[in-house]
Amino acid sequence: MALSTESRMIAGVVLLTIVTIQVGGWFMTRIARGAVPMTDFQRSFARAGHGHAGVLVILSLVGLLYVDATSLTGALLWIARLGLPVAAILMPAGFFASSAGRNATGPNRLVWVLWIGALSLAAGVISLGVGLLIA
Repeated sequence: MALSTESRMIAGVVLLTIVTIQVGGWFMTRIARGAVPMTDFQRSFARAGHGHAGVLVILSLVGLLYVDATSLTGALLWIARLGLPVAAILMPAGFFASSAGRNATGPNRLVWVLWIGALSLAAGVISLGVGLLIA
């Protein structure tokens, strides 16, 4: 199986984002040690953001392997190709941004970033799944 140039380039960028997940892991160890003051809500959103980042990056890389096996073209191809990597950025960003601020006990108005990421994930997996079924 050979990757298209587009999928190979996107995969390269996605792999480079793993460094930010590593930094996030280091930050999570600081949170766990109590070195970063946070509310229970903020700790839970930090864990969720970090976990989603790791899982969605892996899912993005797997999806890029499959997208070139579909017969999708045009916009559907690009939704299948970019939906997962975009979600891997937006969903964690939404968790982190919506819990920012001193003593936050609930998400702020930036929670919409999380939901846009969820829509991107849904669009990506639906188009990729359908593309594989009709290939």
